Amino acid sequence: MKITITGSLGNISKPLTQELVQKGHNVTVISSSNEKQSEIESLAALAAIGSVEDVAFLTKAFTGADAVYCMIPRANYFDPNLDLDAFTRKIGNNYAEAIQKSGVKRVVFLSSIGAHLEQNSGIIQRYNEIETVLKQLQNVSFTFMRPTSFYYNLLAYIPAIKSQGIIAANYGGDSMVPWVSPNDIAAAIAEEIVKLPAGNNIRYVASEEVTGDETARILGAAIGKPDLKWVLTSDEETLSGLVNIGMQPKIAHGLVEMYAGLYSGLLGEDYQRNKPAVMGKVKLADYAKEFAAIYNQK
Repeated sequence: MKITITGSLGNISKPLTQELVQKGHNVTVISSSNEKQSEIESLAALAAIGSVEDVAFLTKAFTGADAVYCMIPRANYFDPNLDLDAFTRKIGNNYAEAIQKSGVKRVVFLSSIGAHLEQNSGIIQRYNEIETVLKQLQNVSFTFMRPTSFYYNLLAYIPAIKSQGIIAANYGGDSMVPWVSPNDIAAAIAEEIVKLPAGNNIRYVASEEVTGDETARILGAAIGKPDLKWVLTSDEETLSGLVNIGMQPKIAHGLVEMYAGLYSGLLGEDYQRNKPAVMGKVKLADYAKEFAAIYNQK
């Protein structure tokens, strides 16, 4: 199959590219960085250098593909001028237009847990909107991948661990957190993208369900801090902490609302009804080794 992948060689797109190439597919990787071209080609994939904010470029990159993988690029939450809602909405609309104009028939879109919610989901609310827009396209088979909480989001707690000896957040504690590895997401996408199911489909991806307290214990053991604790904080305390480290206040509000929904169970309502039949292979104890290596470098 001819498959076009967005996301450059990021945490998901690189292992996805490697797996698809290994299985004999012709893969084109979209990247905005000229510096990535040689690395993409070293994986035996083709590089398409351009921006997902350019509909004409996207349309050209999608044309002739049997399947396409789409994802929203990460944004800088500390940029005071970033309009995250507008940025996310624009990329989603660009994908819709390019898919329609290119005639591609099979699309896998990286959405999120909580995308079933029209409100009260914080910064991921736009994924509900994008899914709705994409579902309106005719003659396209979609799979909306809805991963849970990414392991690497735990890296944001390294400064607090070093300065205060705790992980502090308005979710977790003694409640369960469904974690996921990018490698497990990539493996699930690789399975889905070669299928051609009818209509629109949803697939949740998770690697392991662990409480916040157990998460702290596992990470603490890996970094030589066996007494590391997960401290449950209020929404107000969490918001204040995010704003104090320089995060844009509107985005900080959205993050707090999202995590509050995770803690209350609202965010995971649909996930609980449609859990993956098989969890991913990468467990938190596996990821903790990577976490420890990064922790010790900082």
